[in-house]
Amino acid sequence: MTEGRSFTEEIKVTGDALLTTVRKLLHQGNVRHIRIRNEDGRTLLEFPLTFGVVGTMLAPTAAAIGALAALVTSCTIEIEKTDAE
Repeated sequence: MTEGRSFTEEIKVTGDALLTTVRKLLHQGNVRHIRIRNEDGRTLLEFPLTFGVVGTMLAPTAAAIGALAALVTSCTIEIEKTDAE
């Protein structure tokens, strides 16, 4: 299996759309790392994604993201993706 090159992308979302957006990113399959930052740029939640971890961490991570979404009005999701070659 060849690892592609890695790049980052940022998405600005409101608290209401946070969990939905993260779930969509998880289903893409090429996301390796997610970092959620508040409006001031402070990291609120950060988690790596690997094939084995996605299944076991999905429920607790979704619960944490849901709780975080209730506390923030807007935030930035920083995504590290791979471009499979």
